[in-house]
Amino acid sequence: MPGRHSRQLAPLGVAGFRLLFFSTLASSFGTLLAAVALAIDVKNRTNSGLWVGGVLLVEFLPAIAIGLTLGPLLDRLERRKLMVAADLLRAAVFATLPFATSAGQIVILALVAGLATGFFRPAVYAGVPNLVPDELLGHANALLQTIENVSWAVGPVVGGVLTAAAGPDAAYWINAVSFLVSAVFVVRIPARMLQSATALSRGHWTDLKDGFATVLHSRPLLAVLVGWGLALSGSGAIGVSEVFMATNTLGAGDWGYGLLYGSIGVGLVIGSFWSSSIVGRVGVARTYGGALVVMAVGFGVGAASVDIWMAAVCCGVAGIGNGVAVVCNALLVQRTRDDVRGRALTFVMSATWAGMGIAIVVTGALMSPGDSRWVWAIGAGILGLAAVVGYTLAREPTTAGAPVEASAN
Repeated sequence: MPGRHSRQLAPLGVAGFRLLFFSTLASSFGTLLAAVALAIDVKNRTNSGLWVGGVLLVEFLPAIAIGLTLGPLLDRLERRKLMVAADLLRAAVFATLPFATSAGQIVILALVAGLATGFFRPAVYAGVPNLVPDELLGHANALLQTIENVSWAVGPVVGGVLTAAAGPDAAYWINAVSFLVSAVFVVRIPARMLQSATALSRGHWTDLKDGFATVLHSRPLLAVLVGWGLALSGSGAIGVSEVFMATNTLGAGDWGYGLLYGSIGVGLVIGSFWSSSIVGRVGVARTYGGALVVMAVGFGVGAASVDIWMAAVCCGVAGIGNGVAVVCNALLVQRTRDDVRGRALTFVMSATWAGMGIAIVVTGALMSPGDSRWVWAIGAGILGLAAVVGYTLAREPTTAGAPVEASAN
């Protein structure tokens, strides 16, 4: 067991990856703390599912546009500069949010932060395969996801309590500082360690088309595009209803919403940390399909919760599946060669988030505050379909009468 743990922690011995790890730790805690504050702030100002859905939507909507139109920039520009610029822009946004006077201003500022995130996250995951040896790639992804998920487990609970006690402004200021700390760590990573070479352009639209073609001709990338796209649609609908499940259906107030959010984070920590070990035993395809099934079961049972504690346990179960699935997503995408990886990754991210965005808009427009149980049940059904599709596409084509699992290495 000690040897297995040391293997899982081995990427931290690589200096560049260690800096990226601490950058992720700094920014993700503040981000998840502030995410709860944003949702509560907008809900308290409007008591509207449509407005809550709006603030959730604009956190990633710009990334959809970036992936569909600007993905080649992730391969042509220096990734480190993009990441530092994104951190500084997000710090400025959250330093401005305490002065917002309406829900509309909050949504606009969240939109700007989402634009920065649309460049930052794909730059991080496109760069990881250059930071660590191939045999440590699965463990590196698991560590990054684990630290983000530790933040998910702790940040929302702290954010819910802090917002209930002092309002959302304190969470906004903490997040602004966290992005400055993240930028300090990123700027210390040598640029060459995040990018082996910048891609030569054949023209912006041709470059963009090359990224799309890479995805559409790869079964592993299609598994993420279609399978995870369905999964995000289901979980996006559930995400809009979570604050109403906690506060209206189960009567737990703002702290209850933080508890549900944080419980998913606890599950994400468990799932992401052990994901590389599971993949090593049963292969990517079985792990991916099984993880999506766990998500479906967690939210499906959670739809019938009798109190906030049962709902929190179910969210934790769903989070375990989510944590494993996200690491599988990274492994399936990162096998793409470096000169098109940024484009392929942003296209997959943008397309899957588009599905999530549509689900958020539809759910926010149609649901009433008392419909949260139905939303969870429908979302669980969509996650079950995602499990079938994701597993089927992630499998390698049948060879000599027997299917061969997609490998992590």
